[in-house]
Amino acid sequence: MLDVTFYKDKKVLVTGHTGFKGTWMCQLLVMAGAKVTGYSLKPPTTPSLFDMCGVKDSINSIEGDVRDLSHMMEVFANTQPEIVIHMAAQPIVRESYKDPVYTYETNVMGTVNVLECIRQNPSVKSFVNVTTDKVYLNKEWEWGYRENEELNGYDPYSNSKSCSELVTSSYINSFFKDMDIAISTARAGNVIGGGDFATDRIIPDCIRAAEKKEEIIVRNPFSTRPYEHVLEPVVAYLMIAKAQYEDKSYAGSYNVGPDDTDCWTTGELVTLFCDKWNATTNDGIKWINKYDGGPHEANFLKLDCSKLKKTFGWNPRWHVEETMEKIVEWSVEYLNGGDVANCMKKQIEEFLN
Repeated sequence: MLDVTFYKDKKVLVTGHTGFKGTWMCQLLVMAGAKVTGYSLKPPTTPSLFDMCGVKDSINSIEGDVRDLSHMMEVFANTQPEIVIHMAAQPIVRESYKDPVYTYETNVMGTVNVLECIRQNPSVKSFVNVTTDKVYLNKEWEWGYRENEELNGYDPYSNSKSCSELVTSSYINSFFKDMDIAISTARAGNVIGGGDFATDRIIPDCIRAAEKKEEIIVRNPFSTRPYEHVLEPVVAYLMIAKAQYEDKSYAGSYNVGPDDTDCWTTGELVTLFCDKWNATTNDGIKWINKYDGGPHEANFLKLDCSKLKKTFGWNPRWHVEETMEKIVEWSVEYLNGGDVANCMKKQIEEFLN
């Protein structure tokens, strides 16, 4: 899947590195021997995986806002990255309804600013812009969306990510075609894993309820989503970045999602969590349906990842059942005051090997 030795001594800049997915990305890169610079706001949650896993001590961590072009330009000039992974975002659908302006500023102009920094720093040879499966015009059909389907996300978050894709395409056509750089966008499904403390996400809600030994409240148990362990897209992003660094013909747009067997309803996912949690802890937790009629969210969404599979011989490594075991393993370690950093490294090694 990924020869991590490629990243030894490579200068990699990761935006959004203090977030859940960004922290897993940085930990893997550090273990691979990369020279990592992170550019992000402070960790978005308290507690945060970034603060507790100790990766900050092994990277050049810079606090900054992707909306601040002048500061980011300074960081690029000082660090001269070879590879850039752009993950900084306002990532929550419901939050995008509350603050659409901030969502668009971060997700659209943030992408513009990263691209502008890359345009003015020829050190960058490979760039991956991480978006989402929600960039597609969702028609609620039963087959997966392919990379050539229409982009037009419904809510401000999804739509801002569609715009981020279009901005990237425009920069490629307008500026990068004749430059020595390869650029891809990667559209991932719903990411779950140990160490996610975000609000308004189902697995963190499960962990918080389990910690308090309360019933898990599920607001929409019948919505179907493609769920994947956080390491699935992280490794795929690095695989794409490596391939196009070595051969520009690999640049393009890629769906990064699980197989059809891992498209689960929220209710099914929470039931699995309860089963795995109770088998480990004997807590006897359960969930209840409390549909709250909140803002519009897709009921059914699935990706067709044939392109990624055919191009790279890629296949998902962990299915939902094993992913949930890893989540419970990490979360029990955390709630018991154990060594979560070591647990994280152990899971990365298991995934890669």
